[in-house]
Formats: sequence, structure tokens, C-alpha cells
Amino acid sequence: MTGHNSITIAIADDDEDDRLLIEDAFQDNRLINPRVYAKDGVELMDYLELECRAGGTALPGLILLDLNMPRLDGRAVLERLKANPRLRRIPVVMLTTSKAQEDIYRTYELGVNSFITKPITFDDLSDIVRTLTHYWIEIVQLP
Repeated sequence: MTGHNSITIAIADDDEDDRLLIEDAFQDNRLINPRVYAKDGVELMDYLELECRAGGTALPGLILLDLNMPRLDGRAVLERLKANPRLRRIPVVMLTTSKAQEDIYRTYELGVNSFITKPITFDDLSDIVRTLTHYWIEIVQLP
């Protein structure tokens, strides 16, 4: 799948194996969009704030965000994103192992665009990446 909308996708996940699997799923779907990986919320926010200061031309068009990370978790990142006028428009998809109703409700209250529980198998992850990228890159009109 060659996304015709060449937005950058930022992925924040503290689990190195999950980051590698997500990258493999992108490659499995032949997605050519640039991807930026962060190992926690602090690293993601540092990247985003640096891009904002640089004029914002390389800001991601989509963020895949893990919920439970050290230093700055997904909830705190989401709060900071939605409080920042330059970052609040970036769609955020929570991609997490959590299935807790309280996490689902809380993240939607904070402004997440989608909440997806990480699947068990690689094939299911690849399907999710295919669906996400089809929707967010090929169908949706982003600002």
C-alpha cells in the first residue's frame, strides 16, 4: 500500500519488541510513509516540540501512542498534545495492551481519536496497521 498522502507517522511505545513488530507490520503492508519512533512520552514530546520550534513542517500527521510508558505515559502525552494549539489537530490513536473500560473512557475524554487494543498475533497487527493507514492516510482529509 503506497499511501498517497505522505504524512509522517509518529509511534511512541516503550516496548522495543512492540516497536519492531509495528515496523514489521508497516513493511508487511508496503507503507512508504516516513515513521518516527519514540521509546516513551518524553522522547515523543521532545521531538514534537522541536518540530514546532522549527516551523512545524515535519510534524506527524498521525500519532500511534502506547498508554502505559515510563516517564510520561500516554494519558499525560495526550493532555499535552490537546493543550498545544500547534499539536492538538494531530490525530492520535491509542495502541495499547489495555482493555480497561476506565482507560478507554479516560483517553476519549482527553481527546484521543481511536482506542485500539494491541492484538496477540502479527497477522492481526498487520491487519490493524493496514486498516489504520487506509483510513488515516487514504480516506480522511487531514488539516
